[in-house]
Amino acid sequence: MADPAVKRDQHYTYADYRSWPEDERWELIDGVAWNMCAAPTSHHQSLLQELGRQIGNLLEGHNCRVFPAPFDVLLPETADESWDATDTVLQPDLTVICDRPKIREHGCVGAPDLVIEILSPSTMSKDLSVKRERFARAGVTECWFVSPGDESILVFVLDDNGHYPAVPQVHNRTATLRSSAVPAIQLELSGIFSRARL
Repeated sequence: MADPAVKRDQHYTYADYRSWPEDERWELIDGVAWNMCAAPTSHHQSLLQELGRQIGNLLEGHNCRVFPAPFDVLLPETADESWDATDTVLQPDLTVICDRPKIREHGCVGAPDLVIEILSPSTMSKDLSVKRERFARAGVTECWFVSPGDESILVFVLDDNGHYPAVPQVHNRTATLRSSAVPAIQLELSGIFSRARL
């Protein structure tokens, strides 16, 4: 399936992004606008709901919060860059933030601790390449890519040099997955995938 529509005709920023129609979903990656395509499938949404529910329960009593999409994550290049000038605004399927000052009324400003993307045929290529690289550059400690088809999760953890490994950890549906970035998150994947089946 083809990549989502891309706008490369100019360098876009959060100021442009906020002016676009509310019924359209876009992400900005280094000034390039990527259309979020059609609404996700019911299986995608079922997985999103189950992951969000279980993670939310595990974070009760902790300082971390989980936010489902649509939820804007602004990744400025420098600490003093204005929001309007920021040219990367992403919408991970789930965003876990433990540094509460990063949570603002309109989303998150700065790198979350953990982001989770549920792979779809229309966005998988972008998610696993351009988006993953941008998460690493911003300092997102841990990134999960959930593959609904083979019921597995690819896990990338930032190394000491600020990079994700070329080969991710792969956790299949029988695994117990514990987050390195947020140790309170420990999931039995069999329960997640079985409950998300339609």
